Amino acid sequence: MTRPHAMIVRPRARDLGVPFSGPTGPANAITDVPGVRVGHTTLIAGDGPLVIGQGPVRTGVTAILPRSETGIPTPVWAGMHSFNGAGELTGAHFVAEFGWFLGPVCLTGTHSVGVVHDASLQWFLGRHGAAVGPGFWHLPIVGETWDGFLNDSHGRHVRTGHVLAALDEATGGPVAEGAVGGGTGMSCYGYKAGIGTASRVVDATGSWTVGALVQANFGRRGELRVLGRSCPPPAAVEAPAGEGSIIGILGTDAPLLPHQLQRLARRAVLGMARTGSSGHNGSGDIFLAFSTANPLPLDAARGVTALDHLPNERLNPVFAGAADAVEEAILNALVAADTMVGRDGNRVDAIDPAAVATLFR
Repeated sequence: MTRPHAMIVRPRARDLGVPFSGPTGPANAITDVPGVRVGHTTLIAGDGPLVIGQGPVRTGVTAILPRSETGIPTPVWAGMHSFNGAGELTGAHFVAEFGWFLGPVCLTGTHSVGVVHDASLQWFLGRHGAAVGPGFWHLPIVGETWDGFLNDSHGRHVRTGHVLAALDEATGGPVAEGAVGGGTGMSCYGYKAGIGTASRVVDATGSWTVGALVQANFGRRGELRVLGRSCPPPAAVEAPAGEGSIIGILGTDAPLLPHQLQRLARRAVLGMARTGSSGHNGSGDIFLAFSTANPLPLDAARGVTALDHLPNERLNPVFAGAADAVEEAILNALVAADTMVGRDGNRVDAIDPAAVATLFR
């Protein structure tokens, strides 16, 4: 079944008393960056033994729209960083070469990258095709992590309609977290996890917002740290000690150039490291950062163009905001997720919120 995405009230890490530093935006989410929207399609169906092509199904897709306008598509400046490259982010070479992309950005399970890429292109052309003309080409951004412990991943249950629904239903404001969208079948530090998000408002020659959204599927239970404190595991089932992966998306309205956004994407690794991971050999830890500032149409005839940007010497608060937001987003992904049983009865337990809260009493 496809799960609708009416917001379910769950505790977030801050609700448990975790004393994060720095002010957040109103939703404490990547959608605090003006114009950014997020949508999910969650697929949960069936129980019991795995039958490839039939289920059980524990997967989905998460869509991020960096710009929500229609009409002529406008690029966002961007940079990416691969901390450990055992994963996939389509369009990464284009971002590295040109320093921008058009969107959308979608996150899903490893074996669904192809259909999500194709559906994203279909959605983009349906939305912008008349404006860009028949000779226009486009590279959607799709990131993945592996959900095969809980999900019939070889069955490739994500379909075109599921991707289109996530894109069409993307909204601003609060974002559903945990076992939703692309994060449905994911685990982190041996606990159930998935999608998490957070934001920071920073002062760097003006007030800017830095938002992060992660699909967290990495780490081993003994590594987990909550603001530097070890969280003692309850007597519960732990997901197998695999290498795992994380895809992290950073958005900001601060005027940054592509090389500065590449530097920003590197700071996401600090947020990941603070939660305990040192980066495993087989983990795909890939981060993309974009800025919605300097909106310029695709116009090769415009000639010399001036761009606003923050001096490099003013970037420290923005860097700190990125690391802080990624750290909190990962912990939100953990706290928001419920225990899940998937294929062949495989089970991943949720983290005990009371155990987290006890750390800071």
